[in-house]
Amino acid sequence: MRFGYGLITCQRHPDDARSDVDLYREALDLAEEAEAWGFDSVWTSEHHFQDDAYMPSVLPLSAAIAARTTRIHIGVGVALAPFYDPIRLAEDAATVDLISEGRFILGLGLGWLDWEFEAFGQARRDRVPRTESLISVCREAWGNGLLEQTGVQVTPKPAQAGGPPIWIGATAEPAVRRAGKLADGFMASEPTLTAFAEQVGWIHEERSVSESSPFGMSGYWPVFVSEDGNAWESVRPYLHYMEWKYEDSEQSRGRLGPLPAAPALDPETEVALRSASVLGTPEEVVGQIRGLADIAGNDFTFVGRFYYPGMDRDIMRESARLFAEEVIPAFR
Repeated sequence: MRFGYGLITCQRHPDDARSDVDLYREALDLAEEAEAWGFDSVWTSEHHFQDDAYMPSVLPLSAAIAARTTRIHIGVGVALAPFYDPIRLAEDAATVDLISEGRFILGLGLGWLDWEFEAFGQARRDRVPRTESLISVCREAWGNGLLEQTGVQVTPKPAQAGGPPIWIGATAEPAVRRAGKLADGFMASEPTLTAFAEQVGWIHEERSVSESSPFGMSGYWPVFVSEDGNAWESVRPYLHYMEWKYEDSEQSRGRLGPLPAAPALDPETEVALRSASVLGTPEEVVGQIRGLADIAGNDFTFVGRFYYPGMDRDIMRESARLFAEEVIPAFR
């Protein structure tokens, strides 16, 4: 079992007066710290044109993390595949893999925000075929021959033979099954135990009729570890803001001016947030992760969302440090 630190987004919280330069400097510092603490991987995430400056360019940051680290794997969770030129993505991913000496994982997603598709001049209805084509082109580009459609060779080749593993992030059944058919791994997005078990079942069904090559099972969940038993109270406002901001993205197109604050947290939303999170003392967190690991099986990467826009940096780091020192060893 492996453990990831994520999802670094470089978002600006309404109460955070730091510059974007400061936020990106911190992102690199956090990646170095995650490696020093013993995490196996560090993960970034992507969106575009957001009023809080959610990171739009995960490949450049991945390369910078690779240059600042030596051991930890660098994963994208996820790049929005329909918005990329396939050949250019194959070149950029190969370059990141070379800089990292074979530590790169390319995570892909379909995208879901209508106005992001409009801004890129793409039709949302084409997102599945565009993603499938992109995966095919990347693998062809990382091979030894010429690209069939263009007759060119993509060079240089990645450090990993055949290229970095491609993982697909998905929630709905067709997308999860697509990951089982086409990808080298699957990344779940904060499911409950019941939902995760269902998704893993779909993956196993698809893998049973396709290739038997190694396949990575993974997922990310909000995590907060506290010795004093007040984990929920400590993380509550920041987790609420982080999750609400995804909902607010629907209304944020073209928004200028001050960032809005999240509305009051209603009881129903609070229950939902807690049920999709891994919270508590180190012992409690170990128990919750064991439940997920029992479902996922042996080749499981648990990615904790330790990055909360607006949270005091020392508090955020202390939670990750406790996790590294008191949770990870329980699985090794």
